[in-house]
Amino acid sequence: MFHYETGLKLTEIDLAIDVRRRQPRGFISHAHSDHIARHELAFGTPATLALYQHRLGQRPTRAMPYGEPLEWGSMRLTTYPAGHCLGSAMLLAEGPTGSLLYTGDFKLGESATAERAELPQADVLVMESTYGDPRLRHPPRQQAIDQLRDVVADCLQRGAVPVVRTYALGKSQEVTRLLSDAGFDVLLHPAVYEIAQIYERFGQPLGRYGRLGRPAPGGHVAIIPPPHSPEGWLEPGRRYTTIAVTGWAGTALRRRQTRADVAIPLSDHADYDELLEAIERVRPRKIYCTHGPPEFVDDLRSRGLPAYRLE
Repeated sequence: MFHYETGLKLTEIDLAIDVRRRQPRGFISHAHSDHIARHELAFGTPATLALYQHRLGQRPTRAMPYGEPLEWGSMRLTTYPAGHCLGSAMLLAEGPTGSLLYTGDFKLGESATAERAELPQADVLVMESTYGDPRLRHPPRQQAIDQLRDVVADCLQRGAVPVVRTYALGKSQEVTRLLSDAGFDVLLHPAVYEIAQIYERFGQPLGRYGRLGRPAPGGHVAIIPPPHSPEGWLEPGRRYTTIAVTGWAGTALRRRQTRADVAIPLSDHADYDELLEAIERVRPRKIYCTHGPPEFVDDLRSRGLPAYRLE
């Protein structure tokens, strides 16, 4: 049904899945840069394809709305929400020899700006396993949200500008919604603002926010993704506090690597416990793991599960 040729492909229909090199046909689970390429024909959910074209320009595409099967030869392809960012999708491929579920990046828990993940059962599970380490368990979501709000409020009270540092697509929009709902005025770097407009177009309101200008006024939260420097957007000499929002904030080493004043452990990836829950829900006969520690495969095998490393 599938093979790995420096990237995952459905063999019968020659469909590449999240391959980062140009392909005749490529399915895109979501529009983060490490999952896209300028394919001759790109498949994905309508929201993902809009984000994909925003990033790479107008390209030939074929939309696959959630839950609407696409018949292709003897195969049936269906997308399901992945809970990672707007439009993110799992792909269920069903054919005469069985079924395969590709998760892409996913999260089972709640999100302020992404569709809740759905996990159909399948014979083969190809799963993203970024946090496949028992030490990588995220704290309760509300605890991280409360910490973010408290840090922002403290910055503003001290007359400093809270500068949130997180990637432009996905996490930035979720942080915008969370802080807007808490009553803060949020200004978005142009790269974040343009993506926010796509979120709005697809029915995902982000609340009260504006486009960041130079210099940024006081009394606002500024969301400025790396690698853009806060100094280029703030008044000379204005105090600011950098706030990294990342699931890696739960580990001391990665927290230091953010080089931020404060790191908030809010993630859009499944943690170790959610990875195990996903396996229980899919009930696969075989499991192939990607984008995670090799030890996770050993962990699953110690539990009697038929797990393999895809690469």
